[in-house]
Amino acid sequence: MHHYGVSRRAQEITPFLVMDILERAQELERQGISVIHLEVGQPDWDTPQVVKEAAFAAMQRGETQYTHSMGLLELRQAICQHYAEKYGVRLTPDRVIVTSGTSPAMLLIFAALLDPGDEIILTDPHYACYPNFVRLVDAVPRYAPIRETDGFQVHQEDFARYLTARTKALLINSPANPTGTVLTRKHMEEIAGLGPYVISDEIYHGLIYEGREHSILEFTDRAFVINGFSKAYAMTGWRLGYLIAPPEFMRPLQKLMQNFFISANAFVQQAGIAALTLAGAEVEQMRQIYSQRRRFLVDGLKKLGFAIPVEPTGAFYVFVNAGHLSGDSYQLAFDILEQAHVGVTPGVDFGSNGEGFLRFSYANSLDNIGEALGRLEQYLSGRYIENTGG
Repeated sequence: MHHYGVSRRAQEITPFLVMDILERAQELERQGISVIHLEVGQPDWDTPQVVKEAAFAAMQRGETQYTHSMGLLELRQAICQHYAEKYGVRLTPDRVIVTSGTSPAMLLIFAALLDPGDEIILTDPHYACYPNFVRLVDAVPRYAPIRETDGFQVHQEDFARYLTARTKALLINSPANPTGTVLTRKHMEEIAGLGPYVISDEIYHGLIYEGREHSILEFTDRAFVINGFSKAYAMTGWRLGYLIAPPEFMRPLQKLMQNFFISANAFVQQAGIAALTLAGAEVEQMRQIYSQRRRFLVDGLKKLGFAIPVEPTGAFYVFVNAGHLSGDSYQLAFDILEQAHVGVTPGVDFGSNGEGFLRFSYANSLDNIGEALGRLEQYLSGRYIENTGG
């Protein structure tokens, strides 16, 4: 049914289901109920002190005005240096645009790359918001199913079978949300060789616990990178991200940036420079603690009867098959919230191939994760008694 005055895009956009869970959890908390949050992909750390001090110093100096639309040169230089040191990739600052978080970076890339009717291939499951960004520019998302038994790795043939004359790009995310999968060097190299542009969401780089992550720029120049400071640097509320793109796209991207966003905040960009150049020790400490939490949560979920055939090695998520409990992950997640007071994300939020799964975030303390596992054990015991009539 068309609602008079409301655009088709606004009517058809799907909700972000994790926010439904979070908002109901907050209602329960206002009633005095203790909720353990394992649904939200947000670090529970405070931003490193050196980062906060850099922003405050910049404000004190009066750096509160517009910057260059592509971002402070010093920050873009620091980003280039970071990619050189970590991945051996040589970039120049004119290949980088600084944005207010990674969502604007996505919108800029899709707007510069995709015409109406163009197709982009995503994995299924995928980050929940990707398809809505694609549809906003009247392009068409196609979905390549990936498999739990394969650790949700993306193979060349997974994308290849969906290629058409309208395919403009492939979108990968490693380490991945919601699965925690880290793509191997071999898989990334093969994907880079398929032909279309590759858009690589690298926002969870720095949060890896076995092996190492790779940037798509190690394998091809026909690629766009989305990255930022929210996850590894515990800077979600600062809204600071960036994109890296092929040279021929930079002026079109800059024009879009000028028109729709002007520039990222000046003092927040100074915080980004401090994060890249001074916060390494704190970031490493956070990574090590995440690794302990990952092991604790994975082991605890297995003891509760959840099968995890291939354990996640990056980001801060465990994506587990809960099909033995319910085929409706949305209802199951709400039931767990209402009965056990533990927030988890329904797998259907991440695509049809995620139905039957639940996403658990370990961006929470070991004590809280332990409490959540205890509550889940009681919840599952209650379901067993109810189902057996005991």
